[in-house]
Amino acid sequence: MKYIIIAAIAMVTMSSCKNLVPYSDAVKTKYSLSDDQLKHLQFYLSDPIVLQHKVVDGTTTQVADGKIKIVNGEKVEEIIIRSGTPGVLVRNDAGKLEISFEKGDDHFLRFGANPSRYETYVLLASDWKGKIGTVTYAGNKYFTSPESADALLLIDVRRIANYQKDERVAKGRKVN
Repeated sequence: MKYIIIAAIAMVTMSSCKNLVPYSDAVKTKYSLSDDQLKHLQFYLSDPIVLQHKVVDGTTTQVADGKIKIVNGEKVEEIIIRSGTPGVLVRNDAGKLEISFEKGDDHFLRFGANPSRYETYVLLASDWKGKIGTVTYAGNKYFTSPESADALLLIDVRRIANYQKDERVAKGRKVN
């Protein structure tokens, strides 16, 4: 119930002109979306995702729209992807969607269906310890913040409905 309320609040706060709903396999089936159509679909984040990576002295790091900060005396690279950030599908790997929120096809996060959250697509991690996940982003290991565990993929179904408007209504026939 908590997740339904969170998703509803996220949808209302995103935009009144968009009809954002959590993406799931049921939505894919309902709108008959092919893998090719998914590549042309705009995805959005329901909640912010914060990635943190410890910077080891003597190594070079590339900071892409992130920042370096000091946490407990250590240098940490932090990348923030805000709620509502648009993303695109880079690859569909057996039902695991790799979504990119910035330039560079190696800058992606993986999302997949979560059975305990009504099969909606959530952030996937290679390991979860409580609500902190370990993900690979641009070839580096990052830890996610606890609020990142609630992030869902959203899509604009109004845009899909407009995109798929090659339907017609039969008027019927009368007996002569």
